[in-house]
Amino acid sequence: MVPMSNREVTGSLFERNGRYTAVLNLYDKNGKRRQKSIALGIPVKGNKRKAQARLEELKKEYSSGIMEPETPQEESPLFADFLREWLNITAPTIERTTYQSYKGLIDARLDAFFRERGLRLEELEPKHIRELHQSIFKDGCNANTVIHYHAVVRKALQYAVKNGMVNENVADRVDRPKKGKYLAAFYSKEELAALFEATKEDSISVVIQLAAYYGLRRSEVLGIRWSAIDFEKGTLSINHKVTEGIVDGKVRLYTEDKLKTKSSFRTLPLIPPVRVLLEEQRARQQKYQKLFKKSYCTDYLDYAENGGWLHRGAPPERCLPGLQ
Repeated sequence: MVPMSNREVTGSLFERNGRYTAVLNLYDKNGKRRQKSIALGIPVKGNKRKAQARLEELKKEYSSGIMEPETPQEESPLFADFLREWLNITAPTIERTTYQSYKGLIDARLDAFFRERGLRLEELEPKHIRELHQSIFKDGCNANTVIHYHAVVRKALQYAVKNGMVNENVADRVDRPKKGKYLAAFYSKEELAALFEATKEDSISVVIQLAAYYGLRRSEVLGIRWSAIDFEKGTLSINHKVTEGIVDGKVRLYTEDKLKTKSSFRTLPLIPPVRVLLEEQRARQQKYQKLFKKSYCTDYLDYAENGGWLHRGAPPERCLPGLQ
């Protein structure tokens, strides 16, 4: 048996195939760390305390020398696998939109990049992070995209450091590129008129015009409800949003009274063109509901644009929307 150092045995829990696995950090007499993964066989659902208690028992057993630590049952996990495990563990603590963003980045590039190289968590070095940066630039993406990918890798490694899985966050030893300055581009009056004319017969014309007149986010436009429109007072309240996410490979819509910031909750004047637009839209919906009767979808009756909810669709290659 390899003599152990006096360093404390640490460890953490991971979810694998719906059951808990304990990952212990063991040290030999020279202070070299070895990892040992032990499948606990405990189902994840409703058993976190039980799994944590078993982890503590294992830490005590290995600290006392009852069990031999010199031959790990499993190697350090592949970094690609670790990223997904970290994301699943982190999901309950972050906003759903943030989770979708992280997942999108992992799916789009990070998983393939690290999996192709067969890199394990313990093997990750600053040079690998720099190679990631270079590959993103090579694909035609800009510095802001690199920053987003770097942030996900860094956050995952922060978790690994905090839980004693690695000794340092190697992403902190890599300089991020300087963030590019955002230069907004605006449609001219003539361009907007041409856009309105070209889409006037389209089912999403209401979405386009509301976004253009008020500069609303996509989620805010789709979240406008009739209850938020006061035709008597001439106001339009932005207090709700509609977003989407991928669950089990299917697009799912989410409606919520939670906007990006406190200042996002606002009341806007109902300008004449928008008043006419919304009155026509309400009349159109009432006409269709009367015409189609029971066949008319009543799931989103309170939404001003209940027929124009759009899916963002697949991102172009691996440069995700909003990160350019």
